[in-house]
Amino acid sequence: MAENPELVDPDYDRHGGFPNFEEAHPGPGLGRFLTSMRRLQDLAVSADPDEDGWNDAADRAEELVKLLDPHEAPEGVGPASRTPRLPGAGSLLMPPWRVSKFGPDGVEIRVQFSRYYVGGNSAVHGGVLPLLFDSLFGMVVHAAGRPISRTAFLHIDYRKVTPIDTPLIARGHIVSVEGRKAFVDAELLDEEGNVLAEGNGLMVRLLPGQP
Repeated sequence: MAENPELVDPDYDRHGGFPNFEEAHPGPGLGRFLTSMRRLQDLAVSADPDEDGWNDAADRAEELVKLLDPHEAPEGVGPASRTPRLPGAGSLLMPPWRVSKFGPDGVEIRVQFSRYYVGGNSAVHGGVLPLLFDSLFGMVVHAAGRPISRTAFLHIDYRKVTPIDTPLIARGHIVSVEGRKAFVDAELLDEEGNVLAEGNGLMVRLLPGQP
């Protein structure tokens, strides 16, 4: 059963560096914007226009920067990472995962990597998978009702090539708890159940004032 973080850690709200995140409701425009930006990221690493095409694209990108620049907001205020109904919780940094299970016994997410994440030969870049696992570990800790924690270590075993444009499943759960420490295991699978990567890590609860 998930615990109330304030009961486990009475100083929960005083940890430095972490604003209190509340779910954002920015409206449908953000979803449309992120869908276009994800496709733009794919094209940024795959398109090959002529010089005029790149100059035109740069002009339009600079106009978009001018449009959004006056609206830059602090962490915890902008909707990125605070909109769970959108892929990757509304953050372009995150692979476009969606949560399919969220509870004290574990978390499951569904994800499909696109061209933007290619390392070579249509395989997902190996450095992207630790990002996915680290995000999953954070969700696992939160779903279990553990207080805010940081990653102390993260280990990944690459079992098979992780393909792009393929529906995948990532699952994680807490294996054991020792005071401030939560040990987490996770795996990434394809829809046939083949294990593509396995991860384990240590999440350590922050002390009051610790960033």
